[in-house]
Amino acid sequence: MDDNVRNTQCKADLTTIQRFREEIPAIVDQLVYTCTRKDCFDHIGPEPIPSREAIIDILHRARRVLYPGYFVQTQVDQVNMNYYFGQEVTALFEALSHQVMLAIRHDCIRNNQPCTHCEERGQQAAVDFLRDMPQLRGLLAMDIRAAYEGDPAARGFDEIIFSYPGLFAVTIYRIAHQLHHQGVPMIPRIMTEFAHSHTGIDMHPGAQIGESFFIDHGTGVVIGETTVIGNHVRLYQGVTLGALSLSREECESLRNRKRHPTIEDDVIIYANATVLGGETVIGARSVIGGNVWITHSVPPDTEVFLKKQDLVFGEKQFKEQATKKRFPSGKKD
Repeated sequence: MDDNVRNTQCKADLTTIQRFREEIPAIVDQLVYTCTRKDCFDHIGPEPIPSREAIIDILHRARRVLYPGYFVQTQVDQVNMNYYFGQEVTALFEALSHQVMLAIRHDCIRNNQPCTHCEERGQQAAVDFLRDMPQLRGLLAMDIRAAYEGDPAARGFDEIIFSYPGLFAVTIYRIAHQLHHQGVPMIPRIMTEFAHSHTGIDMHPGAQIGESFFIDHGTGVVIGETTVIGNHVRLYQGVTLGALSLSREECESLRNRKRHPTIEDDVIIYANATVLGGETVIGARSVIGGNVWITHSVPPDTEVFLKKQDLVFGEKQFKEQATKKRFPSGKKD
C-alpha cells in the first residue's frame, strides 16, 4: 500500500472515529438526566461519603498492628518496635477517624438528623477502637491456636497467619464487629464484604462470636447478622447459619429481631450443613454432620447425621466392551 492510499485510509478512519465520539455528549446528557429520577441511585451532593478504597487500606493498616512484623517489608525488632507501633497506630487513627466522620455525616444528612458533631465522634470512635486493639490481639491469638489445634495440616502459626482464608475473614470480622458494636454506620459492612469477596466467607459484623473460633477451608460459609456463636466452635466449608425464608412483610417486621441460630460452646458443624431460624439452638458439644438441614433446636451432646445412603458397587465393563469392539467376531489373531 503506497503512502497516498495509506493517508486516504487514515483520514477515513479518523472521520469515522470522530463520528462515534460526537455521540458522547448526548449520552452524557441522558446519564445526567437519570440522576433526576427517583428510581435510580446516585450520590450527587455536597457531602463526601466514605471511600471503599480507604476502608480497605484501614484494614491493611489494622492487620499490621494486630500482627506486627507479618505484613510489612521492613524488619521489626526490639530496637524499632516503639517507632513501628507509634507510626502505624497514628496513621491508623487518622485514616479511621476521617472515614468514621464521613460515615456519620452521611448518615445524619441522609436521615435529616440534627448535628451530632461528626468530626469529634469520628475521633472518639477511632480512639475507642485503638484502646481495644490489645484485647483484640489476644482474641485473635486464641483463634490462631484453635486453627492449629483443629487442623493437622497446619505446619505452624506463621502459616495460618499468612495463608488461612478462615483467619483472614475472622480477623476482618472482629475488626468490623468492634466498630459495629460502637455504632459506626456503613463501614463495618464494607469491611466484611471485602473479606467475603476475597475468601467466599460471608460474616455479618453484627454476629456475636466467642473465643477460639475456627473456620476450616471456609469457602461458602454464611453467618447471619443475629447469629450467636459460643466458644471453641469449629465450622467447615459451605456451612450456613441463616434465617428462614420470609415474605417482604415478614422481613420488615423482623428486621431488628433475632433471625439466625445460636451455636453453643464446643460445637462442630461439618461441610455444607444448614442451620436456620432465630429460635434454633445447637446445644453445647454437639456435632452436626455434613449436608444436614436443621430448622429446630438440638439438645447438648447430640450427634446429627444423615442416614447412610445406599451405595451400589458394580464391576467395570470397560475392558470387556473394548475387546468386543476390537474383535466383533469374538476371534483374536
